[in-house]
Amino acid sequence: MGALVWLIAGIVLLAAEALSGDLFLLMLGIGALVAGGSMLLVDNVVVSAIVFAATSIGLLVLARPALKRRLALDREARTNVDALVGASAVTLSTVDTTQGRVKLNGEEWSARSYVDGQVIDPGTTVTVVQISGATAVVSPGP
Repeated sequence: MGALVWLIAGIVLLAAEALSGDLFLLMLGIGALVAGGSMLLVDNVVVSAIVFAATSIGLLVLARPALKRRLALDREARTNVDALVGASAVTLSTVDTTQGRVKLNGEEWSARSYVDGQVIDPGTTVTVVQISGATAVVSPGP
């Protein structure tokens, strides 16, 4: 009977997590399911309560922050021009602080060097430091 209560509590918490999306109820729901399993093995309410508390706290402290970071990274995917920063390009002409051309992401872009007075020869692999309008600001190196 006690294992059934833990199972129902776990399912309710997991279902509630689908509405909240904060991962807090998910950790409690998993804790309840584990406690239900321990109730089947030991058949002791105190032991299952301790298992629930230990599992839930462990998941909240260890797993939840890592999962939240992972989900946050997925939401912050760079798109459009922001996705080009950090990309490699190859210079097609001499690039200096005022002008030049690079092949970036399969397309030809106007470019200028990141460091004042720096001249980058054609055929050099460069890294895009920033995008300024329609110009790639580049620095030598992959």
